Amino acid sequence: MKNELLKSFLLSIVCLGLFAFAYPFIIKGVAMLGTNHGGGGEVVEVNGEVVGYELIGQRFTSDRYFNSRPGGYDAAGTGGSNKGPIDPDYLETVQTRIDSILAQNPDITAEDIPTDMVTASGSDLDRHFSPQAAYMQIPRISKVRDISEDRLRELVNNHIEGPLLGFLGPNERVHVLRLNIALDELDSQRNEQ
Repeated sequence: MKNELLKSFLLSIVCLGLFAFAYPFIIKGVAMLGTNHGGGGEVVEVNGEVVGYELIGQRFTSDRYFNSRPGGYDAAGTGGSNKGPIDPDYLETVQTRIDSILAQNPDITAEDIPTDMVTASGSDLDRHFSPQAAYMQIPRISKVRDISEDRLRELVNNHIEGPLLGFLGPNERVHVLRLNIALDELDSQRNEQ
């Protein structure tokens, strides 16, 4: 029995060393060597200033920008709500989001609102939305920024990404931060002319 306890204790020490120390250091080393940013996340910069991260969405609610889909956008505490489509609290939340979108975008109807604009992603960090979510917001942005709807539609079309490796993920999507950066650049170029 004493011999078995000693084996169990030694196995526990070996597992602790492997999984609590060796494995995390190996993964961190791979991340540092295998990415451009040393495993610290791919930052998005504009004029040398960090404005966000490539893989983490952020909240945009201003009338001047394409608004993000709902989410917490806090990488420290991610995760879905586990509320389903028949949960009354969830339905109330979705209706509140629909009402907010309609108030901000008076040129559309509830039927024009894509699902991804009233539902959060599973991680609460989604940096993309559908092209339809962008198209829906064009009339509002056109009025606020005095840019033609055709020019904004062209801007959105230039930022549509296909699925990862041609088949993984949603069919088409738009990176919200990248689109809003391009929107600011378009606006500043137009003002310089």
